[in-house]
Amino acid sequence: MRLDGGSALVTGGASGLGLATAERLLETGAHVVLVDLPASAGAEVADRLGARAAFAPADVTDPAAMEAALDTAEARGPLRALVHCAGRGGPLRLVSRDGTPGSLETYTEIVRVNLIGTFNTLRLAAARMAAGDEVEGERGVCVLTASVAAYEGQIGQIPYASAKAGVVGMTIVAARDLASRHIRVCTIAPGLFDTPILNRLGDDVRRSLAESIPNPSRLGRPQEFAALAAHVIENPMLNGETIRLDGSIRMQPR
Repeated sequence: MRLDGGSALVTGGASGLGLATAERLLETGAHVVLVDLPASAGAEVADRLGARAAFAPADVTDPAAMEAALDTAEARGPLRALVHCAGRGGPLRLVSRDGTPGSLETYTEIVRVNLIGTFNTLRLAAARMAAGDEVEGERGVCVLTASVAAYEGQIGQIPYASAKAGVVGMTIVAARDLASRHIRVCTIAPGLFDTPILNRLGDDVRRSLAESIPNPSRLGRPQEFAALAAHVIENPMLNGETIRLDGSIRMQPR
């Protein structure tokens, strides 16, 4: 899928993996709309990225806000790509230290953002793409974000791992569902990446995490995620696949 002259929607676009992806897609000639929470630095980031970037404040679980973000994208060019990076984590144990059951509210909220938010964004973007014209046999490409936690979730990650496993399960079904509309769907499952979330950790913890990755023995760079997202968009044979991007790490129980 060629993006020059078309538009791309990047959720979680104000920082981390989403920001790196937005920067990479701008290099392809796309108009890029960054979706992030209203309290994010999205507006400032879009200004810095230049005239072909715009910011649309939205919670990915909010249909009306996401429709408005898609309107912003289509006003700049036909929607050709979605890269959905928005999500959140949070610790939760099945049985708390005091012996009480883990919080159902916390579990529900993390699954709501990571899984329901992915479905909401995917369905709305796909409907816009399906109404558009074909370009060399394609109408659009959707790149979702899971995590290696979908396969080896650590203790305390049960809501996050559940949601990301749901995204992995969604991928092949969505690709098959949208095949007749000539829309591809793939998912990237990143491992440990150097993003603002990890910046909150101490140097010793970050060093230990980096050393746990077999090869390359370092944290992933957001630009490496962006490079894979761009390749998925460009390569018409990539469809229905979840690609681990993790330096061959297999997460330990804790």
